[in-house]
Amino acid sequence: MERFNGLDTMFLNAETATMHMHVVGVMIFDPSTAPSGYSFEQVRDVVASRLDLLKPFRRRAVQVPFHLHHPLWVEDPEFDLDYHLRRACLPSPGGMSELEDFVAEVAGRPLDLNRPLWEMYVVEGMEDGKVALVTKTHHAAIDGVSGAELAASFLDLEPEPRKIDPPQHPWVPERIPSDYELAAYALVSLAFQPLTAMRAVRRTIEMITALTERNRTSSTPPPPAPFTAPRTKFNASITAHRRLALTDVSLEQVKAIKRAVGCTVNDVILALCAGALRSYLTAQDDLPEDPLVAMVPISVRTENERDALGNRLSAMLVSLPTTVQDPLQRLSILVESTSHAKEQGRAIGAETLMNWAEFAAPALAARAARLVSSIRLFDRFRPAFNVTISNIPGPNFPLYGAGAQMVAMYPLGPIVEGIGLNITVMSYMGKLFFGILGCRELVPSMELLVQGIQDSLSELRDRTAGWNSAR
Repeated sequence: MERFNGLDTMFLNAETATMHMHVVGVMIFDPSTAPSGYSFEQVRDVVASRLDLLKPFRRRAVQVPFHLHHPLWVEDPEFDLDYHLRRACLPSPGGMSELEDFVAEVAGRPLDLNRPLWEMYVVEGMEDGKVALVTKTHHAAIDGVSGAELAASFLDLEPEPRKIDPPQHPWVPERIPSDYELAAYALVSLAFQPLTAMRAVRRTIEMITALTERNRTSSTPPPPAPFTAPRTKFNASITAHRRLALTDVSLEQVKAIKRAVGCTVNDVILALCAGALRSYLTAQDDLPEDPLVAMVPISVRTENERDALGNRLSAMLVSLPTTVQDPLQRLSILVESTSHAKEQGRAIGAETLMNWAEFAAPALAARAARLVSSIRLFDRFRPAFNVTISNIPGPNFPLYGAGAQMVAMYPLGPIVEGIGLNITVMSYMGKLFFGILGCRELVPSMELLVQGIQDSLSELRDRTAGWNSAR
């Protein structure tokens, strides 16, 4: 058994009937590269042979009675691979539109919290003979970086699947503890909670002091604070229904803009999203007079934690210049905004969120999430921020699944109450793959966001053409 960390507990307890806290991955494969052809049975055999590498796949979350303390991971004595690994077929013609509809339906259904927190769909019937693999894993088990590591466990560097050595210690299912045992464990663990709280309070006081001094002496305005974002139509109470769009852009074109301007790839990604959001909200007659605010997750995973699963996250709030028409000016403002947000992040400290999450009361978090959803709080109040934008680095070399080369990888993060839009980006093989997930009722025109991303890239590419050679 293994105890949840605080952040993983928060993601698990945030689950409600409308707020599904899972992440989705859409991988598309070309079976023509498979040495022995494609079959569902081959995919199943590969997944089955890698279960010892896929730590969350055979363990389930067990809650402590009354949410007294963090849940436990327990090796599931009733694990059934065929429940989690499923076969599906798209309707004709099997294009991206049909795939997006299928994934939206999958994303709109909650995971069974009484089983290991994942599902995987092998999707056949795609045009050109392609096959998709759609994964759904609870955020309590993985973040963006650990999710990429998890996916790599059942992928290979060559078409021929690698042989997996048997583990030194074979997998052994565990008995589910009784409520009495769980309550006793919680009471013993809670005895050490005041020490954790004291350390977090001390660090927080030090952080507030440093942050106040920085903002007092700085000549630049601080990054936006939570709950200061303007309201838009997608900043309201969400439903259980999802809508999504998938698109990609050239990583080399993004890097050319980065080199020309002297910024980062992430700055360019935020600029593309800001341009897309501006055009989308303008078309919806919903563009606020104030800039939107994006929450940008930041991995705080150290080298020693590279193979650790779960969540190692912090976050920064970035002002998106959606009120600015000129694309180069938007990018220039974003470079400055992200610089200020990073400075504030260093002042706050990467571990602050995780430290506070460690002793936050699970029962309180669970009740708060349900209360916010039931009274539709964000129909009346400002959101904490407007949109989540994540950027996950991926490999620049081909990966294979059951012999088939992966040709695309689209990530999709969850939406939460008050923030009905999530844009997640992953790099792979010279492309940036955008996964855009929204509440179906709050984001009616996903195609406008896709077009906005492509248009923003074209504008920045045209405006910076020749800058690198001129320098």
